[in-house]
Amino acid sequence: MVRHHVCSHRMSENDAIAATCGEELRLELTSRITPLLEQRIQGMSETAIAELSFANLWLFRRSHHWQFHDGDWPCISGVGYDGLHHALPLFDLRKTPTHIIEKLLNQFGCLFPLSDAEIKGIDSERYQLTSQEADSDYPYPAEQFKQYQGSALHSKKNLMNQFLGANEVSMVPYTPRLKPEAEHVLDEWLRDKNLNSGDADDLPCREALAWSIELGLEGYVYFANGHAAGFLLSEELQPGVWVVRFAKGLARFKGISQFMFHHFASCTDRNVQWLNFEQDLGYPNFRKTKTSYQPYALLLKWRLQLN
Repeated sequence: MVRHHVCSHRMSENDAIAATCGEELRLELTSRITPLLEQRIQGMSETAIAELSFANLWLFRRSHHWQFHDGDWPCISGVGYDGLHHALPLFDLRKTPTHIIEKLLNQFGCLFPLSDAEIKGIDSERYQLTSQEADSDYPYPAEQFKQYQGSALHSKKNLMNQFLGANEVSMVPYTPRLKPEAEHVLDEWLRDKNLNSGDADDLPCREALAWSIELGLEGYVYFANGHAAGFLLSEELQPGVWVVRFAKGLARFKGISQFMFHHFASCTDRNVQWLNFEQDLGYPNFRKTKTSYQPYALLLKWRLQLN
């Protein structure tokens, strides 16, 4: 396969940092990038940042114009949803020499996203740290979805019970052979939202359905009365910590979303201790929905820049 590069030179000094020009993010790079991301989030459990997976980066490569820069200090550069140019480091910032950090900051302007653990001990006189609520992940103990206990989640339980009482429900583990059924759900979901093909996360979702095995995504297609009513695709970011990458339920099956989350959290064939619903991107409707499930906390993601 032809490898596409923006430019061809590579730095070779012992302290080489990522070359200014990178290469587009391709599936073939997963074997190089995935171990670097895994090392970075190792041991973070439910506080691991949802973006730090190859599947997520590849699926949203178009939105962010991601470029991979290899070298002794590899990173992925691109543009955030807020328009800020930044680099996502593929190494432990806490073990990185100061002059390397400053070279990267001079080159890319900003390092993002960084976790609370990764910014401990950062020199506040030399560097500026900022965060935005819209970037924050929403983690939940899986137990909340298993029971929907308490007054705050009572309406979720009622919706799920209404769905189960009104429909004959079945679920099938997702494989690409179920892609036509899942895409039928996606097409109707877009119509429900008055969206056109290609809007929202339509294209990344279709790629996730097509390449679920290669990307390490697992989930189910849910059927109501023999008709595909919804699907959920998730990724295990850390042992027992699952990021819900895509969850689409049809509006005519009221309570389908609440049931899908309940079912996945209750699965006994995999270790599900936490669910992460990712960030809300600053959209009020996303924030309202994610908040209504009572997150354990909001996981801040930090930007590091030179003062």
